[in-house]
Amino acid sequence: MIELDSVDRKAASVLDGYLVRKDLVRTFSRQFPVPTYVVEFLLGRYCASIDQDEINEGLEIVQRQLKSRTVKAGEEELFKARARENGEVKIIDLISARLDARTDSYVATLPSLRLNDVRISSELVNTHERILTGGFYAEISLTYDASIAQESNGRPFGVDSLREIQLSKRDVLDVLAEARKGFTTEEWKDFLFRSIGIEPVDLTERQKNALLLRMVPFVERNYNLVELGPRGTGKSHLFQQISPYAHLISGGKATVARMFVHMGTGQRGLVCQYDVVCFDEVSGISFDQKDGVNIMKGYMESGEFSRGKDNIRADGSIVLVGNFDVDVEHQQRIGHLFGPMPQEMRDDTAFMDRIHAYLPGWDVPKINKELLTSHFGLVSDFLSECWSQLRNQSRVSVMQNRVFLGGALSGRDTNGQ
Repeated sequence: MIELDSVDRKAASVLDGYLVRKDLVRTFSRQFPVPTYVVEFLLGRYCASIDQDEINEGLEIVQRQLKSRTVKAGEEELFKARARENGEVKIIDLISARLDARTDSYVATLPSLRLNDVRISSELVNTHERILTGGFYAEISLTYDASIAQESNGRPFGVDSLREIQLSKRDVLDVLAEARKGFTTEEWKDFLFRSIGIEPVDLTERQKNALLLRMVPFVERNYNLVELGPRGTGKSHLFQQISPYAHLISGGKATVARMFVHMGTGQRGLVCQYDVVCFDEVSGISFDQKDGVNIMKGYMESGEFSRGKDNIRADGSIVLVGNFDVDVEHQQRIGHLFGPMPQEMRDDTAFMDRIHAYLPGWDVPKINKELLTSHFGLVSDFLSECWSQLRNQSRVSVMQNRVFLGGALSGRDTNGQ
């Protein structure tokens, strides 16, 4: 058991029920095939306490639920058999859905069970629209109907109910604002770092600022960020593990329909459904259509894109991350710091104008054991809900009369101010 410091004690006094010890999260994350925020959702439900006895009791429940509801490699048929024998099985999985035009019905995909033709009602799909654009982790009640199994092309598996793994409370900002009053600015920064799993004690001021900059796209609408840096600094971790409101596109490959809007169905894409869309391995960014990159550049400038007759507005921030393995000073002498970007963006000054911040990844420390915290931090679903709601607020008025940008700004520079 770690010794509580002043930040832990302050947090415990004002955020009871919203805290989790971050070393517990790592214990479960290594055991079960789910993202950090899924584990923290359960830990927050059963272990949101600083009392060790309560934590131990909650850990047993979390262990039991994760063990009985997450499907490890090789256990697919076991869970299917349970559904058949018992009529129902509860699982935690990444669920997505699509419209099967042949039968005029929706079908769900459950990757951990290797099922891609699971019955799901249109009511559930309409209630959880994100299920059509990449999906989300959820607690799922999966049923099995033997009579349907006998039919030709029957789909015996069905989703009876599901609950998204994210916080549903709407007053989180009031709780956060009240708690913030008890911390100094430096203490609050340290608490934020601990909430994303980082121990800030040995970080320099510049390293802290770089890590804080990673969080900005979560709280600012249409914020475009580029981070290029060495491997092993956790560039994609925040966008994949911490928030269900962020979506990571691995390998950088996307379709225009999935990213923006499907012309056939009118279904809105990722930038409409998520707060942050992150392209991993930015050097490989590509779209299925030639104008994909241009559509994205237009969206990054105005927050709008045109498909067909419609102008569609969205709030999703765009984050581009990639590896930068060359010497920075040498690169500046022979070229510029957008070198790893794809050819369509690398030397495009109009694209550079659309970037709100360039995060120098070489200022972020490499992730190692010493950098991971064992102290208390906010439960990820509470933190991500706060971030999401902060996007509805404007902080431009705070800058006025404090920050003077000079007279050399172009129209594009002042866009959105």
